[in-house]
Amino acid sequence: MTTYTAFTTLPGREGAEALGRAMENLWPEPTGVGVFEIEDGAGIWEVGGYFEDEAPDDAELALLAAAFSAKPFVVSELPDTDWVAKVRRELVPVEAGRFFVYGSHDADKVPADAEPLLIEAAMAFGTGHHGTTQGCLRGLDRLLNEGVRCKNVLDIGCGTAVLAMAAARVWPETVLASDIDAVAVEVAEANVRANDLEGRVNCLEAAGFGADALQDKAPYDLIFANILKAPLIDLAPDMGKNLQDGGYAILSGILNEQADEVVDEYSKHGVVVHFREEIGEWTTLTLIKADKG
Repeated sequence: MTTYTAFTTLPGREGAEALGRAMENLWPEPTGVGVFEIEDGAGIWEVGGYFEDEAPDDAELALLAAAFSAKPFVVSELPDTDWVAKVRRELVPVEAGRFFVYGSHDADKVPADAEPLLIEAAMAFGTGHHGTTQGCLRGLDRLLNEGVRCKNVLDIGCGTAVLAMAAARVWPETVLASDIDAVAVEVAEANVRANDLEGRVNCLEAAGFGADALQDKAPYDLIFANILKAPLIDLAPDMGKNLQDGGYAILSGILNEQADEVVDEYSKHGVVVHFREEIGEWTTLTLIKADKG
């Protein structure tokens, strides 16, 4: 099977999302369409699609690019690769404090004293290999070393649910995990089952704090949000409202040069820095909501 990609860039989220929706109507139909902000502070968005067996029509792509004031699409043919096998070869286990993230092919390497988190190679986004996820796990480990005990935990933008599962490994209460993407929720649920955490981590599709199921359990004493700078800043007011006094937020998906802006925004809502860590180009912030006592 031959796979083709078609990518372009344009300024502004609204236009990028509209272009992404328009791409879904192409023929041949794409097997997937993605819309992502390029995190360099320039406000540029990337829109791309994947096509199996047949390349997209150049004329249709040119018309779309012109209609949405995007740059010309770049079409590429991907080599025929067994991606799961490739990921298995390249993804080695990751240790983040007491947490050990691994694939089933490395099950024999789990240390006896570790908190194991199984993420299969086919579901590799958010495995802990990325500096953002690793930073969040290390942030949780640091709180545990400080003697923090949380009873009401939420993981927003959960992806594979690795952070929610880590919290469920160390505390007995049920953890909520939400994501705006239905496929991500399915992946999260599969990982929860693989880790024997059914009934301990509840996954649901939701945007921000808007879902009734999230509001019913607020306020939280720990909230993870490993997403991107722009949505993190958008969440700051609701984070302040839904975090209990003395509660913690562990945030990542933040480039090092963006961290101060995020810190400043959250401080306006009474959520201030407890600890910050850089791993490569990414910063993880552990914040605490001031206790009004």
